[in-house]
Amino acid sequence: MNSQSARAVSNYAGVLWGLLGILAFSFTLPFTRVAVETINPLFMTTGRASLAAIFALIVFAFVRPTKATRSQIFRLMIVAAGVVVGFPLFTSLALQSVPSAHGTVVIALLPAVTALFVVMRTGERPSPLFWFASLAGALAVVVFLALGNGFSGISWPDVFLVFAVVSAAIGYTEGGLLSRELGSWQTICWALIIALPILGPISLVDLAVFPVSSDPIAWMCFLYTALFSMFLGFFAWYRGLAIGPMTSVSQVQLSQPVFTLLWSALILGETLTPDILIGGAVIIALAFIAVRARVNTIKKVVR
Repeated sequence: MNSQSARAVSNYAGVLWGLLGILAFSFTLPFTRVAVETINPLFMTTGRASLAAIFALIVFAFVRPTKATRSQIFRLMIVAAGVVVGFPLFTSLALQSVPSAHGTVVIALLPAVTALFVVMRTGERPSPLFWFASLAGALAVVVFLALGNGFSGISWPDVFLVFAVVSAAIGYTEGGLLSRELGSWQTICWALIIALPILGPISLVDLAVFPVSSDPIAWMCFLYTALFSMFLGFFAWYRGLAIGPMTSVSQVQLSQPVFTLLWSALILGETLTPDILIGGAVIIALAFIAVRARVNTIKKVVR
């Protein structure tokens, strides 16, 4: 196999790993929507992260990890704050009151926001098209939320969804950069373990204070979010980003809203109203333009 063919295979492998991770993530909102009907949002955050951290400790017991430096530990804390705490907490709070499909439309802005944080983090200078698409995407989300609330103002669930997007974008950005240094799967393992001393005790207190759900379906959904959304999904996602090219693999994220809307309809029986379909299509299109504009910027810099 010549070097050109080997490079093509490598790119293909990165995209496949990224797609596998996104497929795992695409079930997160529907399953969280089911779980928070009987499991309180705080435990959905701390409990699933604590369980995922136990999985991480088991992995580290068999595979010797790369030791993180002090600066990397600080950056891992940022990853933990974003994807271990922030995104699960804010989505759990939001999905108590809004359908999974509604949340998916807002989360569709995540690729563009992630690209924006990568730009700020790496000092890239993207084209005006990138900034136009990013701002237009943000405006599209605001319009969608206003229409969904009958122009009565943005509700707290909508605020939580926006916070979830920002949290995930920060965690994805720093996690993607760290995966180049620590390794893909080790990045999420370290982030989970760093958060465990805080989230573990909170989970135990939560179990002691609040009523424990007796719904087996809710607990199955909880287990999925711990094992796949919080753990194995990141193995695949960060692995894809590490193989790269990161600019190509990151675009796979644009497929997540499509998958999630499909699961919301098939699993939860939610109706995909015209405003959800149109809003999702517009936001996905603008996110695609923003990500593509950033890719072209990087290509120009490389040249």
